[in-house]
Amino acid sequence: MSDPNTSLPSASHFIILGVPGLQEHYTALFFIFLLLFLATILGNLLIMVMVSLDPRLHTPMYFFLWNLALLDVLITITIVPKLLAVLLGHNRISFAGCFLQMYFLISVGTTEIFLVAAMAYDRYVAVVKPLHYNTIINTRVCLTMTVTVWALGFLVPLVSVALASSLLFCNSNLVLHVVCDYPTIMSLACTDVTAQANFALMFAMVVDWGAFVFVLFTYCRIIMSVVKMKTVESRKKAFYMCSSHIVVVVLYYGSSIVEYIGLRVDSISPHGRVFIGGLNCFLTPLVNPIIYSLRNKKIKTAAQRDQATSSANLSAKQEGN
Repeated sequence: MSDPNTSLPSASHFIILGVPGLQEHYTALFFIFLLLFLATILGNLLIMVMVSLDPRLHTPMYFFLWNLALLDVLITITIVPKLLAVLLGHNRISFAGCFLQMYFLISVGTTEIFLVAAMAYDRYVAVVKPLHYNTIINTRVCLTMTVTVWALGFLVPLVSVALASSLLFCNSNLVLHVVCDYPTIMSLACTDVTAQANFALMFAMVVDWGAFVFVLFTYCRIIMSVVKMKTVESRKKAFYMCSSHIVVVVLYYGSSIVEYIGLRVDSISPHGRVFIGGLNCFLTPLVNPIIYSLRNKKIKTAAQRDQATSSANLSAKQEGN
């Protein structure tokens, strides 16, 4: 293991400290995060498999859900494997590896922000303009929206991360976090990065708040439309159509607010802030499959059908033997 007290003239690698106040619990944390990692990967892969194999799930809503599950898998494998290595004492990461992790972390997170907004628009059209849904959200529009979401998500952070990787890091190579987080890494630079950090923050705020305002606007329109519906049954049906996505939106922005507060409240220790930030990174990827599995009848039906098919195949094999 590298000496964590090393200070380099110009960093060729970084040392991820993890959560220093919890070293004595690293073994237990390793197994906890390993189980969460396996559960997250398995849950999202099951969603992807069910959506891919069931023809009744080949609709725009479930196509967006498939992409959300893929993003959750990507952000999990970007963060957790290195976190597990850090908990085992392998806390060194190369300069290139650190910025590659940073880029994918920001890119996947940005893509998810745009995808959540696209899913909100899909639900808006389904509730407010149901008769025109198949015309407005057709295959071509659905694919265009998805490609745009992914392209913007991976292009938006490119300049900020590229500029950050061109800096000299001579103050220290110690990363007080569980990942190569942009603000944490920038604080280690030799030169004044105030202007660059402010630009990145402004850009992030525009993306985050722009998407949030759009989602808020679409749900205001949805609520207005639901209120105008004549029957209670139609209102319940409309609300149920949006319920899973509403929970995901609340969870996503709620966890972001908790992380934002955790990074700025003085009464929370630095170790506590690191733990909050690390936990927030894969909270939504873990919970999203559970939300859609519990709140969506078609997903539950597909899962039950797959289970019944597997049982039937197993019985047939046993009879054949």
